[in-house]
Amino acid sequence: MKALITGASSGIGYSMAKYLSSLGYDLILVARNKEKLQMIQKELKTDVKIVVADLAQEAKLKELYVLCKNDNIDLLINNAGFGLFGEFDSTDLSRELNMVDVNIRAVHILTKYFLKDMVKRGTGHILNVSSSASFQAGPLMATYYASKAYVTRLSVAINEELRRSKAGVHVSCLCPGPVKTNFNDVADVEFSMKGLDSDYVAKYAIDKTLKNKVIIVPGIKMKLAIFFNRFVSNKFAAKI
Repeated sequence: MKALITGASSGIGYSMAKYLSSLGYDLILVARNKEKLQMIQKELKTDVKIVVADLAQEAKLKELYVLCKNDNIDLLINNAGFGLFGEFDSTDLSRELNMVDVNIRAVHILTKYFLKDMVKRGTGHILNVSSSASFQAGPLMATYYASKAYVTRLSVAINEELRRSKAGVHVSCLCPGPVKTNFNDVADVEFSMKGLDSDYVAKYAIDKTLKNKVIIVPGIKMKLAIFFNRFVSNKFAAKI
């Protein structure tokens, strides 16, 4: 069994690498930080190949696929992504467009590349890491929330297409609330809700993915928040 994880040098991606290795998966870990990837490579007991790449660059996405297409990836995890806090008219445009490239275009492109091979083999799983933010608008993090809405809706739609065609391939979407990672530092934001442990989120997400769960929401508080969000207007939810 082999899994490819983007954004694997820290946070949920790192936790997923540890858990999958404990399950016997060989791994391809992708991130920009070579030193961290090398440390993880030494730590894990299964076979680990590291790829240093900036997924905001489309050419690097193609290179990654070409490098790994013959590895027969059983599980693709599109985890790389980041956020940005601030009013939309004052946040840095280049930073936002970089976020769109990583959060949306990289997920879209890698999903399409590897999905075609999985469909040909008649087996495989893809886990796209989105966010509970994808279920509503997010003032002061408008671009991030919108980018995650794309990931969630894309994942659900593709999975339904695969179900109809009986392809034997499944797409899942992880939609956590706050998680204890370095996300807050990168986004320069602090959430009022206490973050979940990344190891717990990673195990929960992978276990549900392998059981073909489509939308994966760890933590009872976030499940309830998403449920009750259905009963209020978009305007009211945005105010909250």
